[in-house]
Amino acid sequence: MKLTFAKDVYQFGKTSMDFRKETVIMGILNVTPDSFSDGGKYARIEMALQHAREMIRDGAKIIDVGGESTRPGHTPVSIEEELERIVPIIEALTKDLGCAVSIDTYKSDVAEAAIKAGAHIINDVWGAKRDPEISYIAAKYNVPIILMHNREKAVYEGSFMNEVLKDLTESIDTAKKAGVSNDNIWLDPGVGFAKNTKQNIQVMQGLGEISQLGYPVLLGTSRKSVIGNVLGLPVNERLEGTGATVCYGIEHGSHIMRVHDVKEIVRISKMMDVLTGKSTYEE
Repeated sequence: MKLTFAKDVYQFGKTSMDFRKETVIMGILNVTPDSFSDGGKYARIEMALQHAREMIRDGAKIIDVGGESTRPGHTPVSIEEELERIVPIIEALTKDLGCAVSIDTYKSDVAEAAIKAGAHIINDVWGAKRDPEISYIAAKYNVPIILMHNREKAVYEGSFMNEVLKDLTESIDTAKKAGVSNDNIWLDPGVGFAKNTKQNIQVMQGLGEISQLGYPVLLGTSRKSVIGNVLGLPVNERLEGTGATVCYGIEHGSHIMRVHDVKEIVRISKMMDVLTGKSTYEE
């Protein structure tokens, strides 16, 4: 699925990405003790940097840094603690590696501090609805903001996809009213958030409708429960299921894949990009 956006090519630090020609891989770097898949593994800055280097070597174009778990039932942390976790790592990533960095937060104060530390993108799991001020931060610093679909309760009236599209449109309107430009709005269907397993499948099946809103789409399915529930597998055995969702996402209009297993998903994405005509194979 090929769409024309306000902007297709982005330059962040030393990293260039073109949504017309490639599926961009975002590597997950959780510097938290309680993330559902890798909590505590990369809390120390040396370990975090080593893992970031590995992901970049394996083909990640963006490193997504998170200082507070967003899994269901997570324990919230203070702004001060979140900043203590993420700022030194973002500074090191941009200084030592020069890579593109996104900050996974819904808090405007954290987002601003992260950008000042060198982050290039805001990744907001609440779609600018938990802390609307975050849109003004994106506008102030002229950076992309990823608006994820989410809501307090998984209660939907009428058509589920119509409700999802309505929620995303509200997030887009909030960002625009704050001054965020069209080329700095990216969307995320919010797989695993405020949805049961059937609804997670349905929102992925509706990716084409979300793409038709006219913005780049990020898909974050890596190791998530929808895969575990369908396949009956624990979190550390969900690579193949993740790969299937990535293939489906590429075919149906997704442009960025947020994943844990970078090397494998980069290979899958490169093959899919050739098969779908996004990129070409040269002899």
